[in-house]
Amino acid sequence: MKTCLAQRRKDAKHAAAISNLECRKSGASRHHGFQIRLRVARLAGIALCAFAALRDTHADDTPPCCRKALDAGKPTDKSLYLLESKWTSDVGKTIPLSVLRGRPQIIAMFFTHCEYACPILVEELKNIERKLPPEVLAKVDFLLVSMDTKRDTPAELAAFRGKRDLARGRWTLLRGEADDVRELAALLGINYAEDSRGQFAHTNMITLLNAEGEIAFQLTGLKQEPASLLVAIEKAARAAQR
Repeated sequence: MKTCLAQRRKDAKHAAAISNLECRKSGASRHHGFQIRLRVARLAGIALCAFAALRDTHADDTPPCCRKALDAGKPTDKSLYLLESKWTSDVGKTIPLSVLRGRPQIIAMFFTHCEYACPILVEELKNIERKLPPEVLAKVDFLLVSMDTKRDTPAELAAFRGKRDLARGRWTLLRGEADDVRELAALLGINYAEDSRGQFAHTNMITLLNAEGEIAFQLTGLKQEPASLLVAIEKAARAAQR
């Protein structure tokens, strides 16, 4: 946008000089016609700049689950990306976790109908998002995985994203089959159990996965000081391959 604005200013100065010369030679009528052409050119320039900005915004809006997977060898033996389970995102795409490889992931398990802990947990993740420097935030993603395999359909996850204003280009929301959810939770050290009301008692934990899908840091409990996690995220972002 700055480049476009600078170019329009340069063009306007050049056009003004030409306009003055034309006015002296041919009178006010030709000057008026030139001004009309100049306005049209300016509007065209503004439209092109706006289109470029819209295109860039759209590119940044690609969900992490829909980006091109990293072309690399087999993950390390400590990586969660060795899991062969398939997951469905709120945009309806079915993926293995390994498509997220290459960028650190800040992950939590939750469910959309939670009446207490999950809204707090998600807000803490958003607070971390706000606190990260722009150059770090550009290199990391956030991942929410539902433990409610009955109610949390892709549509429910999409509605939750909208309600919580979770950036489409930075947050992935996933659901999976019961056994796959249980396996992932066990690997993350998260316990959960459903009660008769459909609520889940569960471990409240934020986990940082490095670019290879290895657990790099974990913060357990609600309303914890995130300073150490922020440091770990910055370190993981610097080490990321992309």
